[in-house]
Order: sequence, then structure tokens, then C-alpha cells
Amino acid sequence: MIIAPSLLAADFSRLAKAVRRVDESGAEWLHLDIMDGHFVPNISFGPAVVRALRPGSRKLFFDVHLMCSKPEILLEPFAQAGADQLIIHVELGDRIPQLFWAIRKLGKSVGLSLNPPTAISQVRPYLEQIDHLLVMTVNPGFGGQEFIYETLPKLQQAATWRREQGLKFTIGVDGGVDFKTARDCAGAGADVFVSGTALFQQRSLKGAVTKLRRIVTPR
Repeated sequence: MIIAPSLLAADFSRLAKAVRRVDESGAEWLHLDIMDGHFVPNISFGPAVVRALRPGSRKLFFDVHLMCSKPEILLEPFAQAGADQLIIHVELGDRIPQLFWAIRKLGKSVGLSLNPPTAISQVRPYLEQIDHLLVMTVNPGFGGQEFIYETLPKLQQAATWRREQGLKFTIGVDGGVDFKTARDCAGAGADVFVSGTALFQQRSLKGAVTKLRRIVTPR
């Protein structure tokens, strides 16, 4: 099970400190939400911020989620800034194969995400080409939203396809993930847990990561 604190929930005036906290927390990934104000109704941060934060941790896997209408112009800048994985959205349609090719050419892991209204069937043609599938469990754009339970069957279906096809991609969940909903997601097949508010609002991030990991690890 992989825990991925989301930097969107951190104090933006102390991002470098937030990265150090994540680095010391025992989490494996740092999730970075990149928003362009067009694909989603918000703007977060760009490659320069990621480049500035990368020296704060060499062991964390920088998981860059591009919620952007034109990710093709951002792939190389974020790769050079220190991203380990670049996630694009299935809603981009016929542009996906070329974007996958570009990400592979940059030597980065390939991620694919889908929004709550999008049918899980839309990702099936791409499952053999990806390293990570990210199921959005809130409508993207803002942190602190409530988990949409109607998305759980998507996790179950993705896990079934993965098992039936003998594939190795990880299944992530992003949005409203807390100590209660994470257990439900784990039971549905998720193995990567992106959590922002539920982790960063705790006094001890390390303690929160440990608690979340305990909750999602099968007994």
C-alpha cells in the first residue's frame, strides 16, 4: 500500500517545509496537483515550484497529476523539474496515445486518471499501456471535498480487469480520502491513497501516515 500526501492541502507559504514533513513521514509518494484554470476551475502551481521543491527530498516519488487542457506543453517542463510520474486524463480522448508516447520518451511513468462522471469503460483500452490508474473520487479542482461513494464500483472494476489481464498497474484514489473512506477504497481494490486534508491537518504527519497505512493494509 502506497501513501501519497497531496501538497494541495499544505500551507502554500511553507511548501518546502511541507515536503520535508512528507519526506520524514514514511510516505512513499508526494502527490502534486497541477491545475490550469481551464480543465478545472482552479490554478495551483507550475514546473518552477516543483523544481524548487525537488531538492527537499530525493527519496519521495513525485506523482504529478496534470489536470490541464493542454498537457502536451507541460510534460517536458515537469519532467525536467523532477516529476517521476505524469498523469493525464482520459477525458482528453484521441490525444492520449501521443501523450503516452511523449511521457515514455521522457523516461517517466505513465498515469491515467478519470473524473467522477466518466465511465470506467473509457480507461479499459489503455490499461496495458499505463503504470498507474487514478480514480477521482471528488470532482477535481479544490481540496477538502466529500468523498463520492458512487465511485467505489470503478475501483472494483479496475481491480477485476487488472487481475483478469494479469497487469501490474497500481490503482490510486484521490479525493475525500480520510481514515474512514480509505478503508472502503482498500476493500474495493485501491493500493495508492492520495490524501490531503486528512493528513496535513494532523499535528503529526508521520503519525497520520502510519495510521492510514494501518487502516488500508490487509490483515
